Amino acid sequence: MSSYSHADPIALSFNETCLRMSDIQLLQGPHWLNDQIISFYYEYLERVKYKNNPDLLFVPPEVAQCMKLTDDGELETLFNQLEAPKKPFIFFVLNDNESTHAGGTHWSLLVFSRPEKTFFHFDSWGNSNTQASQQFVHRIKDALNCRNCHMKTIRCLQQANGYDCGIHVICMTDNIADNVNRYECVEGVGPLHHDIISAKRSDLLKLIQSLGGKI
Repeated sequence: MSSYSHADPIALSFNETCLRMSDIQLLQGPHWLNDQIISFYYEYLERVKYKNNPDLLFVPPEVAQCMKLTDDGELETLFNQLEAPKKPFIFFVLNDNESTHAGGTHWSLLVFSRPEKTFFHFDSWGNSNTQASQQFVHRIKDALNCRNCHMKTIRCLQQANGYDCGIHVICMTDNIADNVNRYECVEGVGPLHHDIISAKRSDLLKLIQSLGGKI
């Protein structure tokens, strides 16, 4: 076992996701959320909360990043593995990182609705990720068989600080997935409230604990 493992032990193994104590600490303070926490939550939504709704696909940040940087053939293969061309609703977590290395400064949410022929972009920090989201949509349109779909920026609750973009993405995903699950559309989704944002870190810690996480 490496010294890294001793210094940063595993807090939770959940299907394909592994959360370490350093990830948990990001939830315990005013910190920017990393890929691991968002990926864990997306896996939870897909495997637990919405496991009976095959219309929803949750694409975690590292897979979305891979889609950005891979070539057309690999992109098509990846989409087919995910059955993305058949999925009515797809959630993508985006950041503004243009390299293969970990990085980026901001998370935002892109939701593809096949029934509405629209990519909906939700950004809690003005229009910070507009260019990144436009480039991503241009990149994946053909592989999703939706060349004629358009993109729409949706006004959403704005973050009150410089580090809560990941929390906003998770809460927006919850809100929109619930709307899609009930009404089979993204358009008209209700706004978030600040109290949901402020409670989410604590809610995530409780969820991790309920799944057997050591916190």
